[in-house]
Amino acid sequence: MATFPPPGSVVVADWHRYKDSKEYFSKILHKKRRRNFGLLESPVMPPHVAVDTVHYKIFISGKSGVGKTALAARLAGMNIPSMHHETTGIETTVVYWPVKLKESSRVLFFRFQLWDCGENALRRFDHLLPSCKEQVDAVLLLFSFTDRTSFDDLPNQLAKWSEPSVRRVVKMVVGTKFDLFMHCDVAERDIRDFQETWGIPVQRTGGEVTDGLGDVASLLNCLAENLWHQDCITAGSASHHSQQETVTLL
Repeated sequence: MATFPPPGSVVVADWHRYKDSKEYFSKILHKKRRRNFGLLESPVMPPHVAVDTVHYKIFISGKSGVGKTALAARLAGMNIPSMHHETTGIETTVVYWPVKLKESSRVLFFRFQLWDCGENALRRFDHLLPSCKEQVDAVLLLFSFTDRTSFDDLPNQLAKWSEPSVRRVVKMVVGTKFDLFMHCDVAERDIRDFQETWGIPVQRTGGEVTDGLGDVASLLNCLAENLWHQDCITAGSASHHSQQETVTLL
């Protein structure tokens, strides 16, 4: 079972509220709103500020109507569609997010390329899912607090992403429409039981997108933290394997 670092143990939590973050976050804002980046665009820092960018591919998975497209829009600071329309193919959204590593105080720009594909399109066209899974680094498994069946389907989703043929990916569960508590079909007790059984924390999202960064900071920091943690583990394993080979050759 995958191990998740304690929240705030890898990256500085709520760094967007600190004074030393303003120069970095200003590069993803335009007139106090989130800047939309195309596939070939990136934040531009002054020459004296050297910031590395790490790239990750994120696939958003879940039943039709749970809010996959809305989540991508929320994370990118875009307007959330007012009407639900099934995504007809693959849509990609680029999100930049500056992070300060806790141990080294190093600042990185995380570039998340979010992949969103409609459930019906995945069923009709066999080549779409392999394209989404190719070189993917993380998968966001979505359920809606207003749709019990989407929550009950999570074990099936997790099973698909735990097969031996799937490369190691960070798996995160996100509950959408958390603000619609009057129509909630998933109780907090269910969430606690799921987390204890699967060892996977559940993120919550919902409500209107604001001009600030607070409504996405928790989820994006969690995603960055788990991806960086996994990369460090992978790099450590590769280094250990290389040392073993060297000892064997000697």
